[in-house]
Amino acid sequence: MTDHSLALPAGIDTGVTASIRRIGAMVRRNWYLLRGSWPRLLELCYWPTVQLVLWGFLNTYLAHQSSFFAQVFGVLLAGVILWNVLFRSQLGLSLSFMEELWSRNLGNIMVSPLRPGEFVAALLSMSLIRTLIGVVPITFLAMAFFGFSVYGLGIALVVFFINLLATGWAMGLFVSGLILRFGLGAETLAWALVFPLEPLSGVYYPLSTLPGWLQVVAHALPTSYVFEGMRAVLVDHTEHWHLAAIAGGLNIVYLAAAAFWFRRMFEAARRRGLLLQLGE
Repeated sequence: MTDHSLALPAGIDTGVTASIRRIGAMVRRNWYLLRGSWPRLLELCYWPTVQLVLWGFLNTYLAHQSSFFAQVFGVLLAGVILWNVLFRSQLGLSLSFMEELWSRNLGNIMVSPLRPGEFVAALLSMSLIRTLIGVVPITFLAMAFFGFSVYGLGIALVVFFINLLATGWAMGLFVSGLILRFGLGAETLAWALVFPLEPLSGVYYPLSTLPGWLQVVAHALPTSYVFEGMRAVLVDHTEHWHLAAIAGGLNIVYLAAAAFWFRRMFEAARRRGLLLQLGE
């Protein structure tokens, strides 16, 4: 049976160019909101900077205490930077979505020609923008304060960035679906859900450090392969592309599952008339 609730009104342009314009309009809306609020912009840079400075000076101290720490000087700093790619991409998507709920605007934009898929594309675009604003400045601070350049990872950095971005997007879509299902009472998950991944992903230590049963869990996470690959480049000067391929495959599965979950929750909320009720 055809679901006529998803049909667009007659006369609406369904071409690719029109779709890109609608996505761009949503991105501009969120960008104007972001750039017009200095606390929001400050928050994007503040926490990554605090983490970098804390771990950077700790790493500097340890590097003078042991030849081993001197050898892996950049591992902690690279871990901080790449972890923020994951955290910022997930939070960037979730916050862009919640901005629409907080302003009670979700119902308004959904009666426009904007499609759900275009709405998600706009959220992903804003997540990328927020991530770049939060992460790029600390890469230059790492060079200025500690003489470490994450760009020394070369093409591997691009692969790591894309994989962590994709994982963050999958988590952001999942969290947004939970908020559609349970309301803004679930918004704390936007901050809390990602942090269990930090110890399980081996951000600052090899996965072999974990107990055997936790290693099984870790190997189901795309992030664990990214950080193992990062250490291989920094410590062994070896690029293990098979780790990136495994991470990419897992991300495809998780992104597809998260997109399906978000779509199901979105349509359920629309059928029950919740899109106009969700808000502060």
